[in-house]
Amino acid sequence: MSLIENRKAKFNYELMEKYEAGIELVGSEVKMLRKGQGSLEGAYVVIRGGEAYITNMTIPPYQPKNMPDGYDPVRNRRLLLSKKDIGTLAGVDGKKCLTIVPISVYNKKRFLKVEIAVARGKRQFDKRETIKRRESDRDIERTLKDQY
Repeated sequence: MSLIENRKAKFNYELMEKYEAGIELVGSEVKMLRKGQGSLEGAYVVIRGGEAYITNMTIPPYQPKNMPDGYDPVRNRRLLLSKKDIGTLAGVDGKKCLTIVPISVYNKKRFLKVEIAVARGKRQFDKRETIKRRESDRDIERTLKDQY
């Protein structure tokens, strides 16, 4: 069960390899994610200095009046990955037309995990094809539902 999802990722990108990563958070950010508050839209992963960071992930403050001064809801958050995975992702990050996007944040026992994927951006005609396929599947479901 995912707490928050990046629904546009599956539409805008062709997802290739998926990875599971831990995320370094502050206590109030954990509370907000467990409530289902937060956004992954526009977020991506960057590899810097042998570490992976998620950028543009928005987590609003839990209690805005009690938050310390200077709390940034869009700050970079470190991802917890193995050295092997970071090395693989660093090679991917430098390649043309490939990016690393977060797909969802979910609970795994008592820990919060982020599912990230290596992705290639879809072109406009690929997106149109996806929309057509979705609409045709919806029409087929309607006709089958009406028959029974």
